[in-house]
Amino acid sequence: MGETGYKRPLLKLSGEAFSPKGGMGIDGEQMLSIARTIKHVVELPVQLAVVVGGGNFVRGAQLNIPSIGKATADYMGMLATVMNAIALQDTCESIGLQTRVLSSLDVPRVAEKWVRRRAIRHMEKGRVVIIAAGTGNPHFTTDTAAAQRAIEIGCDVIIKATKVDGVYDSDPKKNAGAKRFTRLTYQEALEKNLRFMDQTAIALCREHKMPVMVTDMNVPGNIERAIRGEDVGTVIEA
Repeated sequence: MGETGYKRPLLKLSGEAFSPKGGMGIDGEQMLSIARTIKHVVELPVQLAVVVGGGNFVRGAQLNIPSIGKATADYMGMLATVMNAIALQDTCESIGLQTRVLSSLDVPRVAEKWVRRRAIRHMEKGRVVIIAAGTGNPHFTTDTAAAQRAIEIGCDVIIKATKVDGVYDSDPKKNAGAKRFTRLTYQEALEKNLRFMDQTAIALCREHKMPVMVTDMNVPGNIERAIRGEDVGTVIEA
């Protein structure tokens, strides 16, 4: 697989990655930029899976409407990820990539049903697998879905693409003296209650020794360098 550090990465993208700055919905140029990044990654070459969030439409965990139950809010969030996934699919295919959307909720008109062996086969054929609808269950975040799916399909790293250049001991937007970690253990991340991923996802990665790299997706080439194993953010591992 060339000179890459990782052969089968899983890229975790939040829904906000697709939206205009400070806004909601989908920004076409931002989506196209992400698709181009994915194309560069595939050309390394690697077998790539992508898990998308839905926070640019609705974030179930934060939907504070008394008449809507928590489980329903979470299902709404899962459906939002399906919208992002099929938008990303079309955008990727417009620049020559082969993709498949696999959903944990049954939406056969727009996506294939999530099946582990099917996902692996698509990746082996060079297709980008875009994973939608989280785990298909309420009360679990897309971070936990990313950890679960990465373990299921034999990925060797999770690249969590964010709008900051790693994991800090406090919010760097609020604290100019915030310290960025270069490396962390899973246990340190849990003990320090660092919120780059939810604790269920971190614990799952710890149990299965799945490394996580947190990097700034807005820096051109960062995701490719992270997959090569370069230090471009924070690495969380055993």
